[in-house]
Amino acid sequence: MKAIILAAGYATRLYPLTRNFPKGLLKLGGKPILEYILAEIRALPGLDGICVVTNDKFYNHFLEWKEESRAEDVTVLNDHTSNDENKLGAIGDINYVIESLKYDDELFIIAGDNFFTFSLSDYYTFYRSKGSDCVCAKELDDIELLRQVAVAETDNAGKLISLEEKPQNPRSDLAVYAAYFYTKETAKLFKTYINEGNNPDAPGHFPVWLYKRNPVFVYKISGQCYDIGTPTQYEEVGKMVAEMKR
Repeated sequence: MKAIILAAGYATRLYPLTRNFPKGLLKLGGKPILEYILAEIRALPGLDGICVVTNDKFYNHFLEWKEESRAEDVTVLNDHTSNDENKLGAIGDINYVIESLKYDDELFIIAGDNFFTFSLSDYYTFYRSKGSDCVCAKELDDIELLRQVAVAETDNAGKLISLEEKPQNPRSDLAVYAAYFYTKETAKLFKTYINEGNNPDAPGHFPVWLYKRNPVFVYKISGQCYDIGTPTQYEEVGKMVAEMKR
C-alpha cells in the first residue's frame, strides 16, 4: 500500500498565515499538522511508500522539514504549479503522483491539513473487512457544517448510495472527510477520471464519480476530524490540542 498526502493547495482562506508558508506545516501543540498524520499512517500494515505532493511555491519548505525531521521514508513531490490559477487540483495531483512514481498498488489518500482523533488502524481494519473502496464519515447535527462538506447516504450494509459535495439541502447527517482507502484496481481509474474531463479539484469529487461504478463503503468514525480552513479554526483546534496534551 502507498500513502499520498495532499499538500499542494494554496490555503488562501488562511492568509496571512499561509501566504508564504504551507498549511500542512503549521504547528498544533508544537508539532506540524503533517506529523500527526504521519504518526497514524506509519502504523498501517503493509505500507511501503509515502508521498507528500506539494507545489513549487512550498516545495523547499517541505524539503527542509523532511531534512530536519529525518523523514527518510517520505517522498516530497513537486507538482510544478505556482498559484491557485494553474493548480492541478487534488485529484489532478493524485493522478500526477501515480504516474510520476509509477504507483501500482492500493492507496491511502488524505488531505494534508486534516487533524483527526480517530484510529486510522481501525479504519484500515474496516477497509480490509469490506475488500472494497472506503470513505470515512462523521455524524453531524449542524446543518451549516454539513453544507461545507460532502454528505453521504448509505444502505443497511454501509454501502454508499448517495454522495453530494457541499449540498444546500443535505440528505443525511453523514459528513465525509478527505481520508480514503482505494483498491489497486480503483487506483488505475484516476487516469480515466481525469481523461474524461471530470472536476480535478476537491478529492471528494472522485468518490462521487466512483460509487456509481464500484461498491464504496462508509466507515463511521468515533473520534473527530478537523479540516483547518480559516485562522479562527486553526486557533480553535490549537487550543483543543493544547488541552489534550495537558
